[in-house]
Amino acid sequence: MSATLALSRHATDEPGGASEAAVQPSAVSVRGLQRRYGARVVIDALDLDIRQGEFVALLGESGCGKTTLLRALAGLDRLDAGLIRAPERPSVVFQEHRLLPWATLWENVALGHESRIGRTGAAHALAEVGLAGREDDWPRNLSGGQAQRVALARALVRDPALLLLDEPFAALDALTRIKMHGLVKELVARHAPGVLIVTHDVDEALTLADRPLVMRAGRIAASFRPQDHTPRALRLRLLEELGVQSH
Repeated sequence: MSATLALSRHATDEPGGASEAAVQPSAVSVRGLQRRYGARVVIDALDLDIRQGEFVALLGESGCGKTTLLRALAGLDRLDAGLIRAPERPSVVFQEHRLLPWATLWENVALGHESRIGRTGAAHALAEVGLAGREDDWPRNLSGGQAQRVALARALVRDPALLLLDEPFAALDALTRIKMHGLVKELVARHAPGVLIVTHDVDEALTLADRPLVMRAGRIAASFRPQDHTPRALRLRLLEELGVQSH
C-alpha cells in the first residue's frame, strides 16, 4: 500500500483510539487521515486503532465516509493527508461476492495464489465455511448466502492480519444473515485477524463487534465497549448517536 507508513504505537484519547494499543499488537493505526472529493471533505483528521484479533464495527449515516475509510485501509483509494499503518495486503469482502462465473469454487478461493494455496488448501477453506466437497462446483449453482461463504473462504484462506468487511450481508435474507453472523464469529475466532466491518445494522454491530464505533462528518464520533453497558443500554446509545429517537 503506497500510503502505508510505519508509526510508533501509542495510546490515544481520540474516540477511535484504543488505550490498549500501547501494550497489544496493532493491526491498524491511522493518524490524521483526510480524504477530499473536490471541495468536499469526506474524511477529516481521523484517528483509529484496531488491535490484532479485535472485531470493530463502523456505523454511520450514508455518506459519512465509512466505505471511503475501508477503501483507504484496503489500499484501494488514495489519501490527501495523514498516515496509515496496516498490513500491505488485507483481505476484503464486499456486499457483492465478486466470484468469477467461469471459474470453479476452488479456483475462485485460490484466485491469484493458486500455486501456494492449491486445490487442497482451497478445499480446506471451503470446508471451513460449510461447502465441503463442492470444489468443482460453479458460482451459478450457489445461493446468495453460499456465494458469500465462498467470498469469506477466499478472504481467510490467506490468513490475513486484517479483514475488511463492507456490508457483506446486506443483500441476504434475515435467516441467512443470522447464520452468516455465527459463521463469521467462528472463523474470526479461529484465524484471529483484526476486523473492521462497515454496516448500517445496529443489531449486526452488537452481535459481531468487540467495539462498535459511530462515524459522523468524516470522524469517529463515538466508541463503545460492550462490557461497559447492558445490551439494551448500548443499543439505545448507538441509536441515539445515529440520530434515531428511541423510547
